[in-house]
Amino acid sequence: MVPAGLMAVGATSELDTGEIASIQQFSEGELDPLAAKPAEPDPAEQTHAVAKQGHRTPPVVKTLALPADREKATLPPQSGIPGVAVAAYQNAEQILHAENPTCDMSWTMLAGIGRVESTHAFGGKADNAGNPLSPVYGPVLDGSLYGNNVIHDSDGGELDGLGGYDRAIGPMQFLPETWKRYAADGNNDGIADPQNLFDAALTAGKYLCSGGLNMRDLGQQTRAILRYNNSMAYVANVMAWANSYNTGVAPRPAELPKI
Repeated sequence: MVPAGLMAVGATSELDTGEIASIQQFSEGELDPLAAKPAEPDPAEQTHAVAKQGHRTPPVVKTLALPADREKATLPPQSGIPGVAVAAYQNAEQILHAENPTCDMSWTMLAGIGRVESTHAFGGKADNAGNPLSPVYGPVLDGSLYGNNVIHDSDGGELDGLGGYDRAIGPMQFLPETWKRYAADGNNDGIADPQNLFDAALTAGKYLCSGGLNMRDLGQQTRAILRYNNSMAYVANVMAWANSYNTGVAPRPAELPKI
């Protein structure tokens, strides 16, 4: 499960309470954001523009084997977010604005996803290149945990290191099959590694933007976030954290319904 607890970045929130209430009343259940299978975009939406990698050569999809003695990133935090995670989210925002400006993705929305999915790689436990000091994995999706889908192996353990069943991978918690479909190279090293914060943030942005969605439109934003976890409680949490990173004001407990 995602570590619990609020981030002390302020006293009150400016998120519209009526808006949060309207989101919560459509809650579709309590799903684990690290384990629930993302809802794929409507096939009808695929006729629209999606985030593109421009002229880039498609990256190699793999997870890098890295030494265990790497040091934690030293970038200073911002708004309670580890500095290396902020750098990854802001980098993804810049690339997406250049390659898919109609999506109008903000780095704080990606930070909202990152906060709910892995607390920004468990509090920024990553090196200066954005690689977690230890791989980030979600629960095994074998049906043993209540509320989780059963998802059989789709990658032969190539990305999630597991045979038989899948599990979510990396700080933005993609299923292997979804990662392969949207994989992006956020640090321009020719590799799309789901464990790398820069690659994961850009891939999350591509996933959210796919189908020509505009993230400044509340309805389209909600539809995009539901792809990650088909739960309106999850949407409320992501939006509350994203808003807190915009305003510097911590979410109120009522804005963070149980997922």
